[in-house]
Amino acid sequence: MATHGLDIRRPPRHGSAMSFVATLRAATAADHEMVDARFGRVALDDPAGYRRVLLAHGRALPAVEAALAGAGTGELPGWRPRSPALAEDLAALGLALPDALPFAADGDAERWGALYVGEGSRLGGQLLARSVAAGFPVAYLSSRHEPGEWRALLGAIEARAGTAGAGWCEAAIAGARATFALYARAAEIELGGD
Repeated sequence: MATHGLDIRRPPRHGSAMSFVATLRAATAADHEMVDARFGRVALDDPAGYRRVLLAHGRALPAVEAALAGAGTGELPGWRPRSPALAEDLAALGLALPDALPFAADGDAERWGALYVGEGSRLGGQLLARSVAAGFPVAYLSSRHEPGEWRALLGAIEARAGTAGAGWCEAAIAGARATFALYARAAEIELGGD
C-alpha cells in the first residue's frame, strides 16, 4: 500500500521519528488539499453555491457515518453524527438530503481513517460557517467538538496505531484517503469537475 514514502512504523516514545498522526496528516495532505480546492471554488455567501456545497456533503457524510456506525461497540472512540444537522439545513433551504455515494470502510483501521477525516471536517466546518450568508442555516457547519474532543481523538488514533502495527497504519491511511476521495467525488457531482 502506497504511503508516499513515509515511515509508518511505530515511533519510539522519545526520539525524532514522526508520530502516526503526523504521518497520517502528511500521507493525506495532497488528498486534503485537492478536496479543499474543489470545495473552495464555491462562495458560501452565494445562496446557490451554499446549497450545492451542502448537497455535495450530503452525498458523502451520511455514507461515512454509516460506515462508522457499522463498527462494533468499543472499536472507535465516541463520535456524534452530523447527518441530522445537514438534513435539517437542507430542509430549511427546501432541499432533501441526496442519495449517498457508495462507500466502504470495512476494517477497523479503515474506519479509524474515515473517522479522522470526518471529524477533521467538523473543525473545518466551524471556519466555513463564518463565510455563509446571514440568514442561512448553519447547524451542520457550526457543529463543534466538545472541549478536548479533537485532541482526545488524535490521542486515541496514536494509541491504537502504537499497538496495532504497520499493516493497521497502512490501512488507516488508506481509509482516510478513500474518505477524501469520496468527498472529491461528491464535489465533482454537485460542484462540477476540473
